[in-house]
Amino acid sequence: MSLSPGTGDAAASGRPGPFATAPGRGPLGPRRRDRRGRGLRGPVLPPDLPGHRTRADRFDDHVLAAVERLERRWGPQLEGTEFAVEEVPPSHPAPWEHGGVPLGRYFPSDVGMPARILVYRRPVETRAVDDADLGELVRDVVVEQVAHLLAKSPEEVDPHFRG
Repeated sequence: MSLSPGTGDAAASGRPGPFATAPGRGPLGPRRRDRRGRGLRGPVLPPDLPGHRTRADRFDDHVLAAVERLERRWGPQLEGTEFAVEEVPPSHPAPWEHGGVPLGRYFPSDVGMPARILVYRRPVETRAVDDADLGELVRDVVVEQVAHLLAKSPEEVDPHFRG
């Protein structure tokens, strides 16, 4: 019987001694969380239930719905425009922003960069009363930013704009 080095007096005497173990290993191999043989635990909520989606995922869905709605009407003018969601706006406001926290921003295209529209998730969510109101508020923020992009009034961009 061969024992690994460092097993102490048992190796010198030739008789079996305590099992050689490395830190974090038991006598039969690596330790596992599955101590009682029940297998790995599954997700708390299956992916097909509505609770599985996070608030950020649902917010992204609202933004996508608003963009798709505008693309049906303004598709050629919105070609190449990037729409994105960020958690919060930067701590330093832009020079043209006065007052409260911005809900979205429009960045015109630059050399090598397409036009971008950002929607800030946390400020928009804090202003919404419920999920239906959140959808309308997201739509209005996207419409305002697209209006900046197209140099039109928000009412021209979307007749259902509520301001």
